[in-house]
Amino acid sequence: MTLFEPPGPVSGVCDDPELMLVHQYLMKRDPDGARFARVLRDTIDQLLNGEATGRYDWATLFKTEKTHAGTLVEINLQREFEFGDGVDMDYRIEGVDVDCKYSQKFGSWMIPPEAEGHLCLLVWADDYQSRWSAGLLRIERRWLNGGTNRDMKFTVKAEHRNKITWLWKDAILPENVLLHLDPATRERILIPGKKKGQARVRELFRSIHGKRIGRGVVRTAAQQLDYMARVREGSKGRARPALRPEGIIILGDYQPHQAVARALGGPVPEEGEFVAHRVVRARPEHTGRPQAEIDGEFWVVAQPGDPVDTAPQLPEAQESRAKTYNV
Repeated sequence: MTLFEPPGPVSGVCDDPELMLVHQYLMKRDPDGARFARVLRDTIDQLLNGEATGRYDWATLFKTEKTHAGTLVEINLQREFEFGDGVDMDYRIEGVDVDCKYSQKFGSWMIPPEAEGHLCLLVWADDYQSRWSAGLLRIERRWLNGGTNRDMKFTVKAEHRNKITWLWKDAILPENVLLHLDPATRERILIPGKKKGQARVRELFRSIHGKRIGRGVVRTAAQQLDYMARVREGSKGRARPALRPEGIIILGDYQPHQAVARALGGPVPEEGEFVAHRVVRARPEHTGRPQAEIDGEFWVVAQPGDPVDTAPQLPEAQESRAKTYNV
């Protein structure tokens, strides 16, 4: 779905001093929205609870769980940004009371009557579109639809959504990879007959290459408490991980692995993420492809038709030997 809302007021244009104070505070602490996006991703994963339930789809949540989503978003944002408790609203930000409202459907924020005259932080995230938005609005009754529900809560009229001062609009939400897989691949990963989490996680990284895979996806595949043990690269002197003979490496979120990811020219795993690749030793016919130096040799991302080489031992956390080459 494309959002056709006209842009709201921007920084330096809005004539509400308190709103601009809160806007500047949030933008200073999260200039690219990465922290906000991570909270939303983690909150959706928390609701799905894939580790215990195997769920990956918002539609499978119970009605009570969906209702609870707004409260969890509110709590998790407060923890992340350490907002103070509000006097009348949820938060106290730079001395200003701010209410927090989340909706999985864009524009369906439920505004209570007591929020009138106050600032609201309006948050939307949609796992199907992998998009999210957050903006600030000073609530005025004339901008709201009449409260016809049991709790007498209101929604923002569509023609007045352009009054929202957006912090981030239609930004990218870290992808719920399992949700967006084709059914055959997803079934191969999560097939009930694979009772061991290790087998499911191996199939996950065997099937999905060159994409950032969040820890929520790994937890759902593993369905075990120590899900990280199903991913962890064996350190030197330990048994060889099962996927290395297939030429597959799993890059994590610490600097040496991020350096390898950059050198290979693919996506770089951020906090709590992994990226898998099948790699082969660099050969003369690979001229022009990005290369990473790993364990004393040069490697490239394998293409169809490339041979299978046993994958190299990845650098330890304190090592960083990856370099980018285009030869």
